[in-house]
Amino acid sequence: MIDAALIDTLNLKAPDFARRWKDKIRKASQLKHYNELEDSALISADTPFYSLLARTLDRGLDRAMVGDFFVKLGKNRMQEGFPVSEVIYAVNLAQEVVITYIMSDYAPESPVKMYQAMGIMVKVSEFFLLGCFYLTKGFLEATYTHMNSRDAVSEELLKKYFRDDFFFKKE
Repeated sequence: MIDAALIDTLNLKAPDFARRWKDKIRKASQLKHYNELEDSALISADTPFYSLLARTLDRGLDRAMVGDFFVKLGKNRMQEGFPVSEVIYAVNLAQEVVITYIMSDYAPESPVKMYQAMGIMVKVSEFFLLGCFYLTKGFLEATYTHMNSRDAVSEELLKKYFRDDFFFKKE
């Protein structure tokens, strides 16, 4: 079982975690598209990650809920013109923010919390890894749809290069 204090912290301090993430974004020269955004836009874009993570840690991994969130994120970032590599790197930085918090602020409180932290980090990593899987699916689905409808690339050619099975959910 995950400590309720950690879950409360992720929920209540989500904007603080997002500010830490924003600071990491600003230091990453590879994240050109993210660095073009205002600080407030970055913080509001990242804040929902932590509440979703808290819910996942509290209630268990709900693949549908996590998948829906990250598929939408992937589709939105593709439509906004972000490269998928930047989006995945930005998600990785959000994971880094959480793990840094766990190791520096949460775990050192006691040996029991240090032991719990190891299990929590496995769950955090699972959340973000699954998130990147769904984010990529959403991003590629939006790319496929865009190329098929707007760029008039044939279905046959798209299927040759997009070997993935997409969701194609109506929004």
